Amino acid sequence: MCAMVRPAAAQKFLPKSIQFTGDPEYSNAELMAAAGLQKGVVLGYAEMQNFSKHLLATGAFATVAFKFDGQDLIFLLTPSTDMYPVRLENLPLTPGSDLDAKIHDLAPLYHGKVPAEGGLTDEVGAALQKMLAEENLHATVVALTAFDPSTHKQAAVDYTISAPPVHVEIARVDGVSDAFRPKVQAVLDEATKNPFSTAETAGNLERPVEQFYDDRGYAAVQVQAARAGDPALTSDAIVVPFAIQVQEGKVYKIASVQLPPGAPVTQAEIEKMLNSPSPQLQGVKVRSIWELLASRYHNEGYLDCKVTPHAAFNEADTTVRYTAEIAPGPVYRMAFVKFDNVTDQLRTLLLHNWEMMPGDPFDESYVANFLVKAQQQDSVLRRSLAGVWARYDVSANPDTHEVNVTIRLERR
Repeated sequence: MCAMVRPAAAQKFLPKSIQFTGDPEYSNAELMAAAGLQKGVVLGYAEMQNFSKHLLATGAFATVAFKFDGQDLIFLLTPSTDMYPVRLENLPLTPGSDLDAKIHDLAPLYHGKVPAEGGLTDEVGAALQKMLAEENLHATVVALTAFDPSTHKQAAVDYTISAPPVHVEIARVDGVSDAFRPKVQAVLDEATKNPFSTAETAGNLERPVEQFYDDRGYAAVQVQAARAGDPALTSDAIVVPFAIQVQEGKVYKIASVQLPPGAPVTQAEIEKMLNSPSPQLQGVKVRSIWELLASRYHNEGYLDCKVTPHAAFNEADTTVRYTAEIAPGPVYRMAFVKFDNVTDQLRTLLLHNWEMMPGDPFDESYVANFLVKAQQQDSVLRRSLAGVWARYDVSANPDTHEVNVTIRLERR
């Protein structure tokens, strides 16, 4: 930060105008409020410099400079390139435009993003904490850095309540038949052991109930979890109530499961799984097919593969036909393998037995089974690895679609 034209330290001026240039993201009114400036106020050099420092401290700008020509006070801004979207981790508030507007009223430079750290990040946290307090939810809100698990780069700033804990409570359950009510309640009791998540709790309550019914042939079941009333502060936690609405529907018998041409699972395998005499429930068998299909694609290097089942219902004979939509994504390829915590001699022996070469489609099942198979084929390696266990780390780059593998050996 620097002053491009520096008035004498003792001089005071009444700027004819106060302007901001270099960052059209923000209005003059927002920047005035963020800097703490007011029109019609006499200013000296020290005050002008302090306002510049205040803007820089928000973290929204890479640089802040000012110049004063005797009439107009102009702040020259360089936007920060390190601004990240805001996510609410466990705050019982509703994300969206209304909440953003309330935050903006308290933090004028908030436009949905904040720096990794700085005044604006703290202002948003204070605004969220104030909004909770207005609902009698006295809590400590902190900002945490969130990283993309694939790139390991910062992806967002998560705001979370660090204290007290935030729990989920089921206020009521509607639409469940008497025969299923105790079991559905047990499913929900298990699901509510997970802490409250602003974005995920509704889905975390819906999915296990849907799976419970789907496993029993209720393939068209509909489950909706929604907030039910205001959260409450108890002696040791914030409790967020939810209501569960279930439309059970009918029991459908599976007529067929069809996969697209070229899928790495055969129709014969599907028929065998469906007709297996095992005591598995109907829905469990179908889910096992999707899991097998995804794992086969995964082992051919399609690490981003998505399998989306589609159900077509025949009400006349209460049957369901399943098809699968496959989005395999790009092929990930082997880049390098590294063996940690081993001698040079053992490393050489391990690399001699390693067969997945750079450029080959990545197969994680090969990594998981490598040591077992290598010991079966190499007696020297079998003796060297006696009493040793291994853990492996797979790092996949979504930009280059390359995979690095680190295998670390430890003595039991």
